[in-house]
Formats: sequence, C-alpha cells, structure tokens
Amino acid sequence: MNKAVKTLITVALLVAFGGAAYFSIFKTARLENGSASSASGTGPLAGLAGKLTGTVPVEELSGVIALDVEPYFQDLRVQKRLADLGYRLKTTRIGSRDMAARVVKDQTPEFLYASGVVAGNQIVDAAKKAGVPATMVSPIYTPMVIASWTPIAKILAANGMAAQRQDGVWTVDMAKLTQAMLDKKRWKDFQGAQAYDVNKSVLVSTTDVRKSNSAAMYLALTAYAVNGNEMVTDRDAALKAAGSVLGLFKRQGYQENYVNGNFDDYASIGIGKTPMAFIYENQMVNYALGKRGLGDSMVLLIPQPTLFNKVVFVATTDRAKKLGELLSTDKELQQLAVAFGFRIADSAYFAQAAKGVGLTVDEHITQVIDPPSFELMTHMIDAISQGMAQ
Repeated sequence: MNKAVKTLITVALLVAFGGAAYFSIFKTARLENGSASSASGTGPLAGLAGKLTGTVPVEELSGVIALDVEPYFQDLRVQKRLADLGYRLKTTRIGSRDMAARVVKDQTPEFLYASGVVAGNQIVDAAKKAGVPATMVSPIYTPMVIASWTPIAKILAANGMAAQRQDGVWTVDMAKLTQAMLDKKRWKDFQGAQAYDVNKSVLVSTTDVRKSNSAAMYLALTAYAVNGNEMVTDRDAALKAAGSVLGLFKRQGYQENYVNGNFDDYASIGIGKTPMAFIYENQMVNYALGKRGLGDSMVLLIPQPTLFNKVVFVATTDRAKKLGELLSTDKELQQLAVAFGFRIADSAYFAQAAKGVGLTVDEHITQVIDPPSFELMTHMIDAISQGMAQ
C-alpha cells in the first residue's frame, strides 16, 4: 500500500471518528438536557454540543405572570428571542395580588411578574418571611390614564378641568374632576354640554377595586385629591380618604374584574356607556398600534398628577435573575414590549412608535406621584370593599 493511499485511509478514519464523536456528544447532551437532574440544559456535554453546533442550550423556567404581560410572552417574536438567548418559559397567569401567596419555601415559582409596585413589594415581603431569596426589577412600565372622547374632553376644558397643550396632548386636573364627581354633577349640568347633554352622572369607569390593580391605582389617585393633594401617610388619613371616595366606586354599578374588560367596553360600545375609563396607557397605545390609529374622536387624557404602573419582575433564583436582567436590557425584548404599548427606558423609541400611528403621547411625564404603602392601600381597599357590600 503506497503512502498516498495510507494517508487517505487515515483521513477517512479521522473524519468518521470525529463525526461519531460529534453526534455522540450531541445526542448525549440532548438526553442530559431532558433528564431530571439537568433540566436546565447547562451540563458540560450540553455546553460542548452547543459550541460544536452553534446553538444555545435552552433553559426552561417556570413562573407566574400578570394578565398585562400575557400577550407579550405569547408573541412568537418574544419566544424566539428568548430561545436565542437560551430561555424557554412556562408561565401561568394569576392575579398580581394572589402572587404573594405562591411564595412558599421550596415551592416558590422561579419568577413572579406582577402588575404594580404594591404587588411586587408584597411578594418580596412574603419572600423575606419565608426565607426565599428575591430580587426585584421593573423592565417596563405604563402611566395610568383616562380613555375618553373629544366631546367629553372639550366639555371638561370648558369647565376648567382639562386642557389641550400645543403638542396635542390632553391633560385633566384630577383634583377638580374628583370634586365634580363628589358633587354628583351630571353631564347636562356643565357649561358647553350640548355635544353630550345627557342626564348621566359624571364618573370615571374603573374595574372592581377588590380584585383589580388598576382600580387600586384610581383609589390612590382620588385619595390623593381629597387629602389636599397629599398622599395619605397614616391609617386614619387613609380610612378617611377611602370613606370620602367610596361613592366614586359604588355609584358605578357593575364593574369588570379586569382592566381589559373596562377598555373593551370603552372601545367597542363607545361614549354612551363609557365617557371616561381609567386604564393603563399601554392599552390605548396597543390598540392604536394594532388598528394603525385611534377610532373616531378617541382621546387620551393624562391625569395631573398621575401614577406610573411598573410591571415588576421578582426573581427567586439566579437563573430567573438573569432573565429579569435580559428583559430589562436586551434591546430586542425591550422594543417588542413597545409593540404592546409599554414604555421602556428608551422613551424616544416609545414616542416615535406612537407617533407612527398618529397617537400623540407625552414622552416625558413629570406630574407623577407614588402610591401609598402596601399596608395603607390594603386598609383603603378593605374600607371600600366593606362599603360596597353595604
């Protein structure tokens, strides 16, 4: 056998051995990836296979999420980006206020994505008591706003409660609006009410404060108004404020449990049923992005002041902590959140997305307050709940 033939045989054997080793490692890594002891797919063979194949080992994380972010995680673009970053998520939707009850030693979800700082703080507090590590970040947020209509905005403006800025943004004075509602004004009572001359009470539609975070934010905002434009800081002040604004909830009649239902009534039924709805801004922006603009005479009113509803990611493991960081910093994941109407750190990108569908938003909202502490919010919600049951 000549030298050339021997060389060819040697090369062929090396190729065959290399291929066998490659597929053996890859197959073993997949088996390891699916085993109970290596469910995350980060074992040494999985890592080697990933380097050989150019793929990223995928970790599966389980967590609970609020209704607000469920469509985001269901989006195929989000799922693909997370997979590219090495994550596959198994999520269960529950109410934000129910999440703290899921914090149990050795049984806590790896992450809890709640709507609102109050719910987030409740989760962290429960974690401390249970001896569970917890790290909290806020990847996205949205202001609380009032969805309304041009005729309504103009009536409020004619009566000194609203104004339209030169850039087109509408604002509403919450102290004046709250007082008008407490005075049991009806739309026909207002100056310039010809466009909405109805015998309907002036009220902002909300969800059920006993079940919904958005209604709790409305409670915080109206409590601030009746407390002399000061946030309540003690139990007595909180209970007094709750007693003052009880009628703003009770007089509404039936209330939806979730903010989606409140917004759907506004968008589909219209001004007759819902002249004003207290919603998350991202709902209106998401609607405009999906419809390529707002419906006829739809108006976004920014309360003065308003609150930011932060969507809070609480991680209870190191793996989930890394996921929270990616949700907060990865450019693609952040920009995909804007596609659902949420605000991100890049405020200019958000404003440009809204402008692209003809929606004028306030890029830099400055008239913002913080909600009361979780304990005081609980006192106020309980007081409203008891009052509505009577």
